[in-house]
Amino acid sequence: MKITELYSDVITEDMRYEYKTKLNPENPVKWAKTIVGFANGDGGLLFVGVSNNREAFGLDLSEIDQTKNLISIVNDRHIFPHVKISYMLRSVDEDAEKFILAVKVTPSHSVVRYREGDFNETVYIKGDGNSTPATPEQIISLGKRKFGVDNEVSEIKYAKTAWTEYINLCRQYREDGSIPSLKELQSEEVVSKDGYAKSGFLMFKDDYDGDDSLISCRLWKGKNKTGPVLDSGRYKGSIAKVFKSALLFIERNTRMGWKKTSKGGRLKLWAYPMEAVREALVNAIAHRDYSISGTQIDIDIYDDRIDIVSPGSWLLPRKYEEYPLGSIPSIRRNTIIAACLDVANLMERGGTGFQTMIESYKNSPKDKQPGVLIYPGFLDLRLFDRLYETVSDEIADPLEYTVSDKEKVIRLLKRNGPMPVRELQALLNYRNRGVFLDKIINPLINEGIIYRDGSPKSPRTLITLT
Repeated sequence: MKITELYSDVITEDMRYEYKTKLNPENPVKWAKTIVGFANGDGGLLFVGVSNNREAFGLDLSEIDQTKNLISIVNDRHIFPHVKISYMLRSVDEDAEKFILAVKVTPSHSVVRYREGDFNETVYIKGDGNSTPATPEQIISLGKRKFGVDNEVSEIKYAKTAWTEYINLCRQYREDGSIPSLKELQSEEVVSKDGYAKSGFLMFKDDYDGDDSLISCRLWKGKNKTGPVLDSGRYKGSIAKVFKSALLFIERNTRMGWKKTSKGGRLKLWAYPMEAVREALVNAIAHRDYSISGTQIDIDIYDDRIDIVSPGSWLLPRKYEEYPLGSIPSIRRNTIIAACLDVANLMERGGTGFQTMIESYKNSPKDKQPGVLIYPGFLDLRLFDRLYETVSDEIADPLEYTVSDKEKVIRLLKRNGPMPVRELQALLNYRNRGVFLDKIINPLINEGIIYRDGSPKSPRTLITLT
């Protein structure tokens, strides 16, 4: 009898299934590494009593009991942490004298290793029909996947003076303008009971300089990447700072127009609803896979749309198209980063972020509704320009893509109020502060359009519209 007659969905040995004729008690690592590999992956089934050519000959009940006992002993003595195992039996003959033993291994939340002696441990990972020792890089990646890159307790104590950018983010978006207390951060498990920051919260620290927070922004002329890049920005550092910089990049490259109302008036209309842009950006930051080194969040603005692409596979069991519009369940890949955004009132626990995007486009046609494009290892949140192909006389103040840097400064100040010199310099991608002052700021001051509120030598001096 073939194994397929008992388990119709089992065809060959792969990442989820493996066959063994019997389990050798003299050399347990030969088969125990399969159990470890399953536990370090997505789980799986080890069939005992099946030959390599898929012939299910089975074991008698005494052999079944011996096999279970052997697995229990090896799991207790050699596998750490111990894995969760359950068993299933299926008869291979009419008299029910021989059985296939299916050993079901549950995925572990920890990195599992096989131990031989006090100083000899091996982490095995499951391959396609075999289990092999993991490389150091694979162990690091596995650890990040199991624990999350953001949930480990660091050796750095939380101090408000070291998280000023995050605190300002909370002031800006919390309804009462308050800042989170230490007790609140501990309640959200962002900070440990002893006051130490979780690794995810370190990514919001003022001096954070990891490459994994990088967001690359580009404004393209046209509907694809064949045209010239008209504006760009690369932002890294604290997530709070990167979030604000990326949001401002989108805002300064977003058109504004007017829509006629039924009463004859006019209503201001942005090409992209800012609440939708904010939710899409928050979603990308919260759900990206930070364990994939060398990747970044990419924001590409085209004539007719914005694509916000983040590294990380689709976590939900069904395809995006199979969920009713606006009802996508929330699964948090990075619990601490998501909690930090939640404390800042930028992310809701109910997973209503995508619903907010849908609501902001409720008066737009079907072909302009937000969408999710799924690629291997990447997700693309797409927002469409509501003013694209709008009749020109309905657009009172279109943002031309060839606007000068002076005009960009004016528009940024109109939208955001007074801003520090260094922030304006960073947003307009000027590396040299002197050049930025001579070409942009000082001429605007001399023209009486803006004024400097503070010392001319300080990069923190606020620039304000006259």
